[in-house]
Amino acid sequence: MSPTADVVIIGAGIVGSSIAWHLTQAGCRDVLVIERESQQGLGSTGKSMGGVRAQFATDVNIRMSLYSIDVFRRFEELTGYPSGYKPHGYLFLATSPAHLAYLRANQERQRAVGLTNVEMLGPDDVVKFFPLLRTDDILGGSYCPTDGFVDPHSVMTGFMSAALRQGAKLWRGVTVTGIERDARGVAGVQTTHGPVATRTVVNAAGPWAAEVARLAEIELPVVPLRRMLVPTEPFPGLPERFPMIIDMTNGFHFRREGLGLLLAWNDPDETPGFKTTFEPDFIEKILTRAVHRVPAFENLEVNPKRAWAGLYEMTPDHHAVLGPVPELPGFYLANGFSGHGVMHSPATGRILADLILRGATELVDASVLGFARFAAGRLLEETAVL
Repeated sequence: MSPTADVVIIGAGIVGSSIAWHLTQAGCRDVLVIERESQQGLGSTGKSMGGVRAQFATDVNIRMSLYSIDVFRRFEELTGYPSGYKPHGYLFLATSPAHLAYLRANQERQRAVGLTNVEMLGPDDVVKFFPLLRTDDILGGSYCPTDGFVDPHSVMTGFMSAALRQGAKLWRGVTVTGIERDARGVAGVQTTHGPVATRTVVNAAGPWAAEVARLAEIELPVVPLRRMLVPTEPFPGLPERFPMIIDMTNGFHFRREGLGLLLAWNDPDETPGFKTTFEPDFIEKILTRAVHRVPAFENLEVNPKRAWAGLYEMTPDHHAVLGPVPELPGFYLANGFSGHGVMHSPATGRILADLILRGATELVDASVLGFARFAAGRLLEETAVL
């Protein structure tokens, strides 16, 4: 007799783990999570920068952030594990009138949705956060004190451990090789551990989402895109605490990491593909931008062996694809976060659990993130992408 499950989740990273926890919290205990690696977090979760923010440009992303940050704040109370949430803030630096106008428009939208503590700053206020900044071209900025960072691995572990305590099962080292269907829709999955009968399958496969979707004969417009991160050696003179700082001139951003810094920048010349090797010549590119904003960073020391590359899962409009696929009843998507998977993992779990168990969610207007938007040409625009 083949095993059965009410819900099968493909992928045990932070998103799949959150969905499992939210389902079991809502009373759906017969949940099976299938992870092809021997341990969790070897995909995008373990290579994330861990940033969380509510300073977005669309209602749906702002609402997902507000819910998620509240969960991160109460995470240990909810799951028994720390989230590592540090509300050090995000500070966007505007270097043109267009940047300022953009931040003001975003602030109005953010306040309307419920993010009331975001504030516009003048140049003198900006430099107080990080006195080493070069400020001759800074016109102002936008700051939210509840933005910050979490520990992605701890959040993933907390979600999954709590889900397992509540009845979920986790198969590690098992690959899903097929998705079965019949006249009603999803009928089960084929795996390297044997078949599993189920009427509900969730694709939470991160950058490999399109491959999983093809098992269900669905063409999902999610592509992997390499993102490289550069930690520095200890750097004396850093403030004890400062926000994630984003230079809107070129998208370079950085935050404190231990006694040094973690540097990030999306190279516009990067092309899609499953490339996870760190390219040493990226260091010169990112240090050039670092020194442009903080001249003292010309003394930064970097060990290339400590730098790493991970994969974003990109959609055409840089928004997630969440919810059911109308063409295949029982097949759900939780993909395409375009760099926001860790920060939006709590909200994603809640939304998917709501849609699976009740067919609706009050958290967001889920239809705007639906799979059907691509065929219908109803793409969203999120310009605050890091």
